[in-house]
Amino acid sequence: MTIDVNTKISVLLRENPEALEAIVSLSPKFTKLRNPLLRKLMASRATIGMASRIGGCRPEDFFAKLRPLGFQVNTDTTEAPTAPPPPMPAFMQQLRPADVVDLDVRPILAGGQDPFHLILQKVGALRTGQTLRIINDFDPVPLVQLLGKRGFQTYGEVLDGGVFHTYFFKGDAVRMSAAGTEAGHRSPDWEEKLAQFKGRMKEIDVRDMEMPLPMMTILEELDRLPDGQALFVNHKRIPMFLLPELEDRKFEHRSWEIAEGDVKMLIFRP
Repeated sequence: MTIDVNTKISVLLRENPEALEAIVSLSPKFTKLRNPLLRKLMASRATIGMASRIGGCRPEDFFAKLRPLGFQVNTDTTEAPTAPPPPMPAFMQQLRPADVVDLDVRPILAGGQDPFHLILQKVGALRTGQTLRIINDFDPVPLVQLLGKRGFQTYGEVLDGGVFHTYFFKGDAVRMSAAGTEAGHRSPDWEEKLAQFKGRMKEIDVRDMEMPLPMMTILEELDRLPDGQALFVNHKRIPMFLLPELEDRKFEHRSWEIAEGDVKMLIFRP
């Protein structure tokens, strides 16, 4: 396989699992890739070029470790340009330190736990005019999407070393409970999609699994899912960190939040 600065870490790991320890040996910051959940979340987004900046090394260091594993290197490829950062919103320009509530979720994720409910508790406790700053090792895309739909203004920045700061501002118009979702919410075409895949669904139940097993189990089942079939998942919550993975893998999903602790999901290829 030929690789370059734009090759994603997930591609390297799929091609040769021995690449994991080769990458980890480059920087202590890569040891988190040994955590299956973090590996799933981060490896599909980071390229060799991006990971080099996070780890404080060079793409050439990656190439030197990967060549003995059978990878061919294209050094003529230039790194794909990154999109320019969005303009800083007004709430960031007027932000006062006293109005910022910090939550560093890195230790939680490193321990294999899901910080989602803690984040929603912090969000639910915000007073009007306050801002929650999430500190993380990756861009929390699903959280930005979720809170954006509920009226929060958001802004993200990347610090040296690949640390992400994501800000969520609560203005006067925001109305959100600590639970974050309303029981009974159902995708508009839920019944239609169930009928479409009737007799062509595999059902799994991840409600009693500890993190990171629910997400890992779902992704492993999707890897084995035959064409034309859907995966029906019994879950305790909408797995927000799973959603960008589904998008990356070209899956669609529908959900029905029947009650607290009882969520149904249907995952399928369009």
